[in-house]
Amino acid sequence: MLMERFVIEGGHRLSGTISPSGNKNAALPLLAATLLTSERVVLRNLPDIGDVRIKLALLEQLGVLVERLDAHTCALTTAATPTVDPDVALARRIRTSPLLAGPLLARRGSVTLPRPGGDVIGRRRLDTHFHALTALGASVEVTPTSYILSADRLRGADIFLDEMSVTGTEQAVMAAVLAEGHTTIGNAASEPHVQDLCRCLNQMGARINGIGTNLLEIEGVTHLSGTDFSIGPDFMEVGSLIGLAVVTRSELRISGARPRDHRMSRIAFGRLGVTWRDEGEDIVVPGDQELIVNHDLHGAIPKIDSAPWPGFNPDLISTALVVATQARGTVLIHEKMFESRLFFADRLIGMGAKIVLCDPHRAVVVGPSQLYGEPEGLPSPDIRAGMALLTAALCAKGKSVIYNIGQIDRGYERIDERLAALGAKIERV
Repeated sequence: MLMERFVIEGGHRLSGTISPSGNKNAALPLLAATLLTSERVVLRNLPDIGDVRIKLALLEQLGVLVERLDAHTCALTTAATPTVDPDVALARRIRTSPLLAGPLLARRGSVTLPRPGGDVIGRRRLDTHFHALTALGASVEVTPTSYILSADRLRGADIFLDEMSVTGTEQAVMAAVLAEGHTTIGNAASEPHVQDLCRCLNQMGARINGIGTNLLEIEGVTHLSGTDFSIGPDFMEVGSLIGLAVVTRSELRISGARPRDHRMSRIAFGRLGVTWRDEGEDIVVPGDQELIVNHDLHGAIPKIDSAPWPGFNPDLISTALVVATQARGTVLIHEKMFESRLFFADRLIGMGAKIVLCDPHRAVVVGPSQLYGEPEGLPSPDIRAGMALLTAALCAKGKSVIYNIGQIDRGYERIDERLAALGAKIERV
C-alpha cells in the first residue's frame, strides 16, 4: 500500500500570517478530564490532529457522547458511568491513554489499561503516575501488557513527585480533585498545558491553588459541573514556526502566540542569534536574520539544553538542532530527558550538516552548513523530529521527500496546507 508523503522543494522564502493550532498537550488531558463529570463540557480550539481524533474515539468507545460542533469544537457528555475498559488497540496508538486512569478511578473505582504507544524517543516512564495514584489510595497491578488499577475511595494525600512529570502531574490532579480531603502535589510540572488543565477543572468546580507553580494545593469536592473552555495556542508549534521562519530567512507573523510563554525560548534561540518582536499576543519574526552563535563569557561554547518548565522545552530541541546548522559558530545541544530524541541527527548530517553526535543526549553543531535536499526520502521518526526534518527540507537546496508523515500529522494540523499558503513549495502525495 502506498503511504502519504511530503514532496518539498527547498530554498523558497515564506511570508504572511499563520495562527498556531490549539495546544495538543492540553487537549489530550482535557479530553480525559471530561470523564470527571456527568455534565456537558465544551472544548474549543481543539487541534484537528491524529492524536486528538484517537482520544475522541477512545471516549466514544467508553460511552461518552461526542458532539462535533465544528472542526475545532467538541461537546462531550459522560452521562452514565463507563462500564467498559478503554479499547486496547486505540489506547496503544497514543502516549496519553494512561491519563484515563485517574478520571476512571474517580468515576467508577477501577480500570485496566494497556501499555501506551506514542513516539519512540527513549524510555518514557509511568512510575510517577502510579506512585501518585497509590498515594491517593489506589492499588496498582503491573503485568507485562497492562496496568490494573482499583480504589474503593480516593483520599487526599501529601504527594511529592519523584520527577517533574507533565503527565504525572496531570494524572495526580485529575485523581485528586474528586478525592476526599486535601491533597498537596510537590515537585509538580507547571507547563502552559498543565495550567490549562487546572484552570478548566476550576471552571468545573474544582478547588486548585498554586496554578503555574511547582506546588499545587487541591481541596477535594464531591462533584464537578460542565463548562465551556477554550484551549490555548500550541506552545511547541509556535516554537517550530519560529525556527522555520529563521532558517528560510522569512518574515512571519504568528498570531495569538501568547508571547509570555516564550521567554525561555527567546533566551535559547537567542544563543543562535535568533530575534523576534512581540506585538500584543502576536510574535513577529523578521526576515533575513544573520544567525551568529553568541558565545558565553570568555568565548566559551554556549549550550542549549532542555529542562522542565520554565526551562527550554525538550520538544523544541529538535527544531533548535536544525536552526543551529544555519548559525555561524559552534554550539552544544543537550537533550537531558530522552535518549533517542537526537538520533535523527544522522539525517541532517546526510543533508550536509556538520554535527558530532557525542552520545544519545548531546550533539555539537558547527555552522553554517548548506543543506541539500534528500529526494530518496527522509523518514519521520517522531512528531518533533518529523517537523524538524520538514523545516530542514524547506531551507535545503533541492527536492526532499519525507515519509511516515502520519507522525507529523499527529501533532501538526494540516501543516502542508498552512505552510503552502505562506509560499512553501510542499505537496502531499
